[in-house]
Amino acid sequence: MIKEKIAITTPFIKLDQLIKFAGISHTGGDAKYAIVEGFVKVNGEICTMRGKKIYPGDMVEISDIAQLSVISED
Repeated sequence: MIKEKIAITTPFIKLDQLIKFAGISHTGGDAKYAIVEGFVKVNGEICTMRGKKIYPGDMVEISDIAQLSVISED
């Protein structure tokens, strides 16, 4: 499993954008599929909302593929 800290410069990032930005999916369609099919957890709970706002401090897990910790880039 990939464990990564992802720094963002904005107050939040949408879930599908985060998955693409982190390089976990190559396209927005792949990210959407993973989210809608229930393969993504936000802070330990399955999330099927691809537009969910992810803030620094949030943890996103994509199946057994990756664990992303979102941090603020100051």
